[in-house]
Amino acid sequence: MKKINNSAIALLFFGAVHFFHAQEVKQLSLDEAVQLGISNSKSLKIDAAKIEEATADLLEAKNRQLPELKVSGSYMYLPLKPTIDLKIPGVSAAGGPEVHQVAFGSANLSIPVYSGGRIKYGIQSAKYLVEASKLSSENDKIAIAYNVAQAYNNLFKANQAIKVLEENLTASQKRDETFLKLENNGVIARNDRLKANLQTSNIELQLLEAKNNYNIANINMDLLLGLPETTELKVDENYIDENSDLKPVSYYLSEAQQNRKDLQAIDQQRKAAELGTKAAKAENLPSIALTGGYIAADIPKFLTVYNAINFGVGISYNLSNIWKKNSSLQQSKAREMQLSATNELLNDNIKLEVNKEYQNSDYSKKRISVFEKSAEQANENYRITKNKYDNGLATMTELLDADAAQIAANVGVINAKADAALAYRKLLQTTGTLTIK
Repeated sequence: MKKINNSAIALLFFGAVHFFHAQEVKQLSLDEAVQLGISNSKSLKIDAAKIEEATADLLEAKNRQLPELKVSGSYMYLPLKPTIDLKIPGVSAAGGPEVHQVAFGSANLSIPVYSGGRIKYGIQSAKYLVEASKLSSENDKIAIAYNVAQAYNNLFKANQAIKVLEENLTASQKRDETFLKLENNGVIARNDRLKANLQTSNIELQLLEAKNNYNIANINMDLLLGLPETTELKVDENYIDENSDLKPVSYYLSEAQQNRKDLQAIDQQRKAAELGTKAAKAENLPSIALTGGYIAADIPKFLTVYNAINFGVGISYNLSNIWKKNSSLQQSKAREMQLSATNELLNDNIKLEVNKEYQNSDYSKKRISVFEKSAEQANENYRITKNKYDNGLATMTELLDADAAQIAANVGVINAKADAALAYRKLLQTTGTLTIK
């Protein structure tokens, strides 16, 4: 039976070793995480497709200013003898040749000269829309960078909570061993020893919850970065010290007006809409083009035509525009009004976001000093209470309460620093200045 137990233990040991070797451990800085998140983002892939689509629209607009050359040809077989009645004076069709086939070919060239500005406006409008698509993609990159930072922050907090709880669990377990000896020697009551055991159990539960949160945060981060979900990520613990001092809120408002990509994208769309209105007005104007062509025909035993070259000027004007309302113009004006209102709303939202995140960042920084003071007080309180308890001047309940307060305060300091670092990054996101290295 002992051999079986030893074999089972050995199998479990080697299985655990194999599992940990199979699980890749990856050390990752925040900047590296952001780059991975951007390179594997599905949203940015959609944005890239939209940019390609806008670029194709620009190419189509440019193609409208190029010459049009069309070539056509046809061949017809006539199974029945056609009736031919020539109207040329002195020429009779009677007894003429039998026609059973006809071949016809033509080439036509058209070079646009004037279109009321529709082609020019179309090209400029398409350029603005390409730029708007690129700016929207840049704005999405900044949003993804913040989302990655948020996930990174959650992973950091969960990892730090585990460290603090493991240290306290070790200390609590040692204390349990000491109290058990004291109970056996009749120094303390069994009830006091059980209170200490209960505290240890509570710490174990907190540690289990912290590890569960860490595992969930790790899997979420893996998926966000496009890594196998079995990858164990190790974060850079120094990133929480990167935040700088806050400047006046007016500085961040000014930065937002200059750097927000979504605001710049709206501006490009408004320019495109203005040109769309001009192009719609140009629909009421005629189009002029230089034309040229070549015609060839062959009717065996009857008629052959070649070198029939022509050129001239073509004018096109849709007379129905006289009584039809220009719906394209109305749609374009409505689009301008919509974008103007969207721009105003976005400006208001930006002001609200910047002020809100500025207050949150300032609040988060102030929380750090409060939590540090609280941790200092909790640690000192535990030291004093422990001395009192050792000298019989404090109860077990007071000692355990002081220990629990010490754990909560130390975890609170770490969380406060991490939250402050994330709040500052959120502020930078709202100003459009969150750096992507």
